[in-house]
Amino acid sequence: MITPTAADWPYDADRDDPLTELRIAVIGHAWPSWAYIVSVDSGRIDDEHHRPDEHETQLLCSFLDQYITYWYNDRWRAKMAERPFDIDGGANGITFRKWGDGDWGYRRRTWQYGPTYVPEHPRIRGEESPGPLTLVQVMDRIHTVGDEVSPDWLKWKAAHPKVSGVRPGRRR
Repeated sequence: MITPTAADWPYDADRDDPLTELRIAVIGHAWPSWAYIVSVDSGRIDDEHHRPDEHETQLLCSFLDQYITYWYNDRWRAKMAERPFDIDGGANGITFRKWGDGDWGYRRRTWQYGPTYVPEHPRIRGEESPGPLTLVQVMDRIHTVGDEVSPDWLKWKAAHPKVSGVRPGRRR
């Protein structure tokens, strides 16, 4: 048997995690060393470990699909497909963190100041915190400019109601 080396797998994502097959990087911290478009922080905080359930996994895949469909042409998508993850140094990748059932946070790759995740961990949330938020609510927040959720994101959710949990004609 050949033992894999770091050269075989240069990523800081878990090679054996089931989400890897879906092109979602599972990392054990909030600061990935690669510019993944979508990653999930599986790190432990006081022995907590929360994984996305099946529906949340579908949501993460849909989020990634929407991002790639919206931002990249066929040539760039083909180039990204050469790696096990969608990686782009020019993208402001999102790392998601599940705090508990129906309680998610996120961070953008470029954040340098402020809280690590929004919403923060439940134990340190203040009264001003937007949490707890479901994964769909976090995704809506990511796609919000000012007070308006992106019309492109709303169209995507309407076209993918089983994944987004939104019934056609209903805004969340």
